[in-house]
Amino acid sequence: MRVFIASILLSVGMLLVSCNNNKPTGYVAKKQKTIQKSPEKSLEKVNRYLLKVENREIDDYVKRHHWDMQTTGSGLRYQITKKGNGRAIKKGDRVALKYNTFLINGRMIYSSVKLGPKVFEVGHGGVETGLEEAMLHLHKGDKANVIIPSFLAFGLNGDGDKIPARAIVIYNLEVLDVN
Repeated sequence: MRVFIASILLSVGMLLVSCNNNKPTGYVAKKQKTIQKSPEKSLEKVNRYLLKVENREIDDYVKRHHWDMQTTGSGLRYQITKKGNGRAIKKGDRVALKYNTFLINGRMIYSSVKLGPKVFEVGHGGVETGLEEAMLHLHKGDKANVIIPSFLAFGLNGDGDKIPARAIVIYNLEVLDVN
């Protein structure tokens, strides 16, 4: 009987000891937190890599076409090919553009010849963020080439029509009117 009681006490004791493994209570939480951060860091790393690849692709395009472009802090690139004599465009102005829009592979996707001029109010959305930014560097009558990185164009979704996801968009444009 003593052996039986001793074995039961030993079993209960081992059970209690195994439940308290003397690890700090935050150990599991820290491990989970590390696992949660890892995908964010990986995603950030992938995005930085994709941005470098996209910038290299834009650099190659500019070099092939012998364009002398200005680069803004956001990564937008523009080149004024013919200076207009009108006033500078500012936020709140309504602009009308004659344009041809291309993907970086050279395929034309939209044109004002078929669709009519693009008319919008600068700073009020409705067009690519990069196109609005480009307007702030132009004047009425200017002709320009504008390269819009994907994150300033249609991003991860594309436009749902002719512009695919993560596409670099190129505009050859002329500012027809500014009001």
